[in-house]
Amino acid sequence: MKRILGCAAALAAAAAMFGCAGSGGGGDWVTLLDGSSLNGWYPVGDGNWRVEDGAVVADKLVGKKKPAFLVSDKSYKDFELHVEFWVSHDANSGIYMRCGNPVVFTDRICYEANIFDERKDPSYGTGAVTNFAKVDPMPKAGGKWNTYDITLQGDHIVLVLNGVKTADIHHSQLKDGQIALQYAQGVVKFRKVTIREL
Repeated sequence: MKRILGCAAALAAAAAMFGCAGSGGGGDWVTLLDGSSLNGWYPVGDGNWRVEDGAVVADKLVGKKKPAFLVSDKSYKDFELHVEFWVSHDANSGIYMRCGNPVVFTDRICYEANIFDERKDPSYGTGAVTNFAKVDPMPKAGGKWNTYDITLQGDHIVLVLNGVKTADIHHSQLKDGQIALQYAQGVVKFRKVTIREL
């Protein structure tokens, strides 16, 4: 009983949600990306994704100036996702989820946990679910290592950036699909992506 009450209290605190959400029916944590290879992912678009100094890095679009993506081989429905990332202050990136089309990625046909400190409309900048959940005030991620702890379970979507909950919504449009890491500008690094299916 104490354990149940403790987990319930932790769920109420945004910083603890990553550790307890869905703990009753979740599977094991699985590493999707560890900064040592691109295994389990494929590129879409013209980003120069590569492994460098223990992280997966992109800092240039080598062809058409459209956003590029690194896409998980597998699709996911309900899950907790932990991501460690570093971006430059001018970076435009994001973590796209439940993407139903394996070669087309937009912030309207995927849920995007945005990473974009210099977005003209900051209400959908870093910490927001672009087009679906605004953030206020918008936190800054540039120039440091950050963590995103993201929970998607049914229609419930929660984003926790660096231990602070930035979005908590119910939205049922997108049911399942792949995960995609976006590169649009600046310097973007991902060194750890782990997932636990719920």
